[in-house]
Amino acid sequence: MPFSSLGFLPALLPVLLRAIAEKGYLAPTAIQAAAIPAILQGRDIVGSAQTGSGKTAAFALPLLHQLAQAPADAKRRIRGLVLVPTRELAAQVGEAIVSLAKYLPQRVKVAVVFGGVSINPQMMNLRGGADIIVATPGRLIDLIDHNALKLDQVGMLVLDEADRLLDLGFGEELGRILALLPARRQNLFFSATFPPAIEALAASMLTDPLRIEVEAVKQAEPEIVQRAIEVDPSRRTQLLRHLVQTEKWSRVLVFVATKHAAEIVADKLRKADIEAEPFHGELSQGKRNQVLQDFKAKLLQVVVATDVAARGIDIAQLPVVVNYDLPRSSVDYIHRIGRTGRAGETGIAISFVSADTEAHFKLIEKRQKMSVPREQVAGFEPVEVQTPNAADPAGTGGIKGKRPSKKDKLRALAAGK
Repeated sequence: MPFSSLGFLPALLPVLLRAIAEKGYLAPTAIQAAAIPAILQGRDIVGSAQTGSGKTAAFALPLLHQLAQAPADAKRRIRGLVLVPTRELAAQVGEAIVSLAKYLPQRVKVAVVFGGVSINPQMMNLRGGADIIVATPGRLIDLIDHNALKLDQVGMLVLDEADRLLDLGFGEELGRILALLPARRQNLFFSATFPPAIEALAASMLTDPLRIEVEAVKQAEPEIVQRAIEVDPSRRTQLLRHLVQTEKWSRVLVFVATKHAAEIVADKLRKADIEAEPFHGELSQGKRNQVLQDFKAKLLQVVVATDVAARGIDIAQLPVVVNYDLPRSSVDYIHRIGRTGRAGETGIAISFVSADTEAHFKLIEKRQKMSVPREQVAGFEPVEVQTPNAADPAGTGGIKGKRPSKKDKLRALAAGK
């Protein structure tokens, strides 16, 4: 199915197709083919698709299509609002929308706003108004409180990675923002997972939505070679250094559990003459931007990142992802390995598995209906054995959602267990 058959107006089709071709899109992805015609018809959407599936273009193209049909307005009013959980994702989405809008007959002003940087330049940029705002909720509320913008003319609201918006504690900000929007608007809701809180939010926002689900694992499996290497925790950094050097990886994204681990691992790699930098939430926005820029330019060989900070990282032709620390959930596992193997490229996803994390990884395999053979690297064979974990007597491996809650523990205590 070509883009020309998705319902765009003939007058706008040539300029949109030109921008689409420059982005390298040969044909619509599954999420684009399903969502774009429905959005153009004015439907609300609930979409589920993996990272790298093309969902940004799925909502950006219809939004631009609507803006191009609106009469010219001397004072720009915000017609489209895209809410995202992280700074990096905001910058990525804003850049994608600008590139898709470059050939439209009327210039579209896209304002990208997020915290961690001075609010003053963002306020100055909004003095002439904007057509589309891409924002993290906290900074958007700050700008509203400074009377820098109004949301009373928004015709399309997009929540991108809605589950992360709630995970990061933006529920209160979302409530304030929704109260400021016009009652009549189109809502597009994208989320990787749909726990009860997300379902409740969708039910309160959407009117007769079209549900679109694109299977994540089936898309990822043919493009990503998954490996699980057994290693003692104390030797993971040495093994990582060995693999980077012997397998001659040009760029590697390494996931760790904490900001402290990101700093330590990156420092040890630098001492081994490997160009590496940490990437986490306590870095300044300028530093984070510089790390991403250097990584994309191949000036850095390794970036050691936490999950939250890495949300929104989109590196073309990233060959390798390493789970130095295993993710807490199987969903996070898919998000992590989805950073490689994009756009038809083959990628490698390696997980370091120790005796104490074997149960954890088995649960990830079970939930994703996969089996990854264990392997060992000569000179790094593990010697440690599993130790009892009082915090995890059921042997769940620490997977999020499987550990007993406080209420579960109180019930067990009351039952005399």
